[in-house]
Amino acid sequence: MGTELRPRGRPAGLNGDDLLAVAREVFLQRGYRGASMDEVARRARISKASLYREHASKSALYAAVVHHWTLAGRDAMRPALERLRASGDLRRGLVDLAETMRAGILSPPVVAMRRLVTAEAREQPEVAATYLEESWNTNIGRLAEALRALADSGRLRIEDPASAAEQFTWLVIGAPLNARMLGGDGSATGVDAAVDLFLAGYRANA
Repeated sequence: MGTELRPRGRPAGLNGDDLLAVAREVFLQRGYRGASMDEVARRARISKASLYREHASKSALYAAVVHHWTLAGRDAMRPALERLRASGDLRRGLVDLAETMRAGILSPPVVAMRRLVTAEAREQPEVAATYLEESWNTNIGRLAEALRALADSGRLRIEDPASAAEQFTWLVIGAPLNARMLGGDGSATGVDAAVDLFLAGYRANA
């Protein structure tokens, strides 16, 4: 009684973030050159005209996909950084952070997007620059802020937090990320050795 039945038919088409998720799948599966607006429209269940109204070209759609991806992941490290600041055990806090970084940066979806953006960096330099700034540089900056706070509290001895943040990041993910990008499985030993090497240089009482 009083309940209206929905008419059966074709499911509603996708737009906004859902459309970008579909487009990302197409770009990852086909590569930029192999992807087509026709396929994106078909998978999103919309007309090509509707797709072009939302994104004026394939390059514009690709730029929107990368921008959306970087914004979605830019806060991934924040909880681990907050735990590091609050941790009573500096080494344990850094190990926790390092494990979080490896799990995120080496995850298959993140590596796949990195490969896509790297492959198109020469032809789409603005998109690559967006990816670098909104993802990598943003997270390095936030790590630098956390390291600066630890230095201010006397737990670390750091004159250049930005450089220290880059060094910590590459100590933790450099070798396994290089392996993943070149088709290896990216397996690596634990993060303890990387953390201990970092602390050997920056612990306040070293």
